[in-house]
Order: sequence, then structure tokens, then C-alpha cells
Amino acid sequence: MRKFIIEDKRYLLPFNEPARELSILNQPLWLAQREVLEAYCTNEFAILSLEGVPDDDEETIVYRDNLYFDKPYMAEFIALAKASGQACRAAFSSDDRAFMTYAKPLSRGFEEWHDDHTGQTMYLIDLWYFPHGYTPVVTPVNVTSGYTEAGYYSVPSYMSKNGDLVHYLTKRTMVSVENWVHVFYANVVMGIFSLGHRFEEKLSKSNLFRLQITWRALIEQKQVLSCSELVHIGKRSIIDPSAVIQGPTWIGDDCTIGPGVVLGNCYIGNGVNIAQGCQVMLSVINDNCFLPFRASLFMTAIMENSIIAQNTCLQMCVIGRSSFIGAGTTFTDFNLLPSTLKVEAMDGTLEPVDQVVLGGCVGHNCRIGSGLIVYPARMIESDVVLFSSPNRRVIRKNISYEESDHHELRPEVAKLHKQKYPRRIGDVIDEAAYLETW
Repeated sequence: MRKFIIEDKRYLLPFNEPARELSILNQPLWLAQREVLEAYCTNEFAILSLEGVPDDDEETIVYRDNLYFDKPYMAEFIALAKASGQACRAAFSSDDRAFMTYAKPLSRGFEEWHDDHTGQTMYLIDLWYFPHGYTPVVTPVNVTSGYTEAGYYSVPSYMSKNGDLVHYLTKRTMVSVENWVHVFYANVVMGIFSLGHRFEEKLSKSNLFRLQITWRALIEQKQVLSCSELVHIGKRSIIDPSAVIQGPTWIGDDCTIGPGVVLGNCYIGNGVNIAQGCQVMLSVINDNCFLPFRASLFMTAIMENSIIAQNTCLQMCVIGRSSFIGAGTTFTDFNLLPSTLKVEAMDGTLEPVDQVVLGGCVGHNCRIGSGLIVYPARMIESDVVLFSSPNRRVIRKNISYEESDHHELRPEVAKLHKQKYPRRIGDVIDEAAYLETW
């Protein structure tokens, strides 16, 4: 089988980068797609549109390069498509609560389709299977998420009417990455959180698996959730004996986990240094990141080469690569008044997200000072520098590159911070408008 990849060159705010380059579970999206399909496809071709697929007799997979899918999702789609014997396009139903909650909002790439026979509304995904080359006639195939409702907070009634905040954890994950919120969902809710839930289901259904884990914990004289069956530790990684690590957790090579660190259901990349007293739960930390003492992360994704300084608090956030978050800075995640959280979509419109709590997002190559407070669902664009000052302690709105504090410095000082991620206007990077002029 061969695959054709439709290039999506749109830039995502606040990263100013195509979706294919953004990190999902410690690897760029394009690499995650390749690893999922390596068991099915041998040849790979880049195209600009679906019309670039030849109409020969060869079995073909086509997808847009901003689409994230995991191995269970792709296996289910290919199995259903092959069983039909027809050209197929992946879809999800309007009653799939996981996809409707996480994939549908802020997306513009799903095509609505109504089944005249059942009256059901479906949303078509940019993922096709052609058994004999391209054909314009395709049959929608409903690939379900297999979601399970799971609580992650027990809260007072003014935050949630039923006393719980819930997420819909998936057996099969798919999301069209068109917004930073989709990066959060793919890494955390439909990523590490759902992977942990899949493990719990396997544990509850397999007595042999449960016995295997119990036996390993007895041999290692550890608590069950901390045994090596649930906690993978890479080569040359150093774990302080006082650290508490609960699985399922994956720790890469050459990592250092300091004294008093608490890790729970996390994905830690290679070369990560987490110093004493840090608490990291349901989070993804990419390669070569550094967390000094007492940093706190909950349901947060940190891309590679970033630093989260001491006493910071990040909840339900996304931090881009090579960024710095100063000491004591707090990203809040809950609107104190009962108003709907809104996020800027790719077309510039503000769209509500069906979330009671949601943190913020920082782009690439940012420098965020100490002691700042960031309101929920706010974006800070790539290459921004923010100083803590009497005039700027609270970040109440999205911050663009033009509002970066380093523009106010002397030119000889300001030029030390180079812009690496200018915006794209249409198909052209408008460097003249957004690069420094000194």
C-alpha cells in the first residue's frame, strides 16, 4: 500500500508554524503519522490536493498532514474500509461525545454529511482509502472513539452542576490539529490521559496481566503503580530514591529525576531534568526540558528545549519549544465568573470551547518573566518577551509579537532576541512586517 499526504501550509497561532511540525507525545506530528502507517505503507508522496492521487489500480491511503491519529484508530479505519471493498472516507458521528467535544470545536476541515437512510449527521475527515486508486465516489466509514466518561476533578457545584469535571477518554484517537487547543487535546486528554485509561481497562479485564504486575511489584518490593511493569525508565537515567513515580509513566534516556519529585501518568522525553520537589501529573515533557525546584504541572504539554522555572504553576497549558517561563508565574485555568471560555480559531473568530477549565498557550522562543499571572485560554505568540513590571503583572488578553516588551528596549539590547517564527500571510512569510528593523 502507498500513501499520499496532502500538505496543509496554514500556520497555527501562537506557534506560527504548520501543524505537522508541532509535537505530539514527544515527536513531530509528521513523524507520529509515519510511525502509525509504517506497518501498512511503503511509499510516501506529497501532494497539494486530492486530485493529485493517480487513478491507477494500486491500493492507496490519503490524509491531510495536520491530522493526528493513533494506531488503534488507523487499524480500525483500515479494517472497516477493507471489509467494505469500496473507496472510503473516515467519518465520525454527531453522537460521538469525545470527537464532538475535542475534535469538532475550532476545526474548519470537517465536512458535514447527512445520511438520508438513517437521518444521522456525520462529519467527514480528510482521511481516505482507495482500494484501486483514486475515484471521486467514496463511502463514509464511521470510526468511533469508543469513549469512556472519566472524572478528573471533584468540585463544588458552582464549577460543575453534578460535582465532577469529566473528560471523554478514547480507545481510538483522531483530531485535526488546527488550533493550540487541539495540540493540548492530542497530547493530554486524548493522549497520555486516554493511554492511562486504556491500561486500566486492560488491567481490569486480564487476570494474567494483573498477576504479572503484582508479581513484579513483589519482586521489586514496590507499590504496584511504581513497579517496572508500569514505569519505563530509559538508559542512563538517574532517579532519586525519594522520588514518587506512579504509572503508567514513560521516562526517556539520560534523564535526571531529583529528590521529592512526584510523577503520575506522564510522558517524559530524553535528556529531561526535573529537580527537587517538582510535581508533574498527566503531563507530557519533551526532550531536553528543565524544571528547577518546586515547579508544578497538571495536564500540560511542554515542547522540547524549554525551561519551567521554580515555583511556577501550569494547569492544562501548552508551551512551545525553546521557551522560558519565569519563577512564580501562574497560568490560571478557571473563569471566576460563569462565562464561557472562548479561543481564537484559525480564521480569527472567537469560538467557545466546551470546557469549564482551560489554561493558556505560549508559542516558540518566548521569554516570560517572573511573577506573572495569565488568564485562562490566553495565547502568547512566538518570540514574545514579557517583563514583570508595575504596568504588566496580569495577562488579560492574547499577546502578539508586536506587543513584546523587548521592543521598548534600546536597539542594541533588543536585537539580542531574534525573531525565529514570523507569521505567514497566505502562502508568504511576511518578514518585512514582523522582523525587527534595527
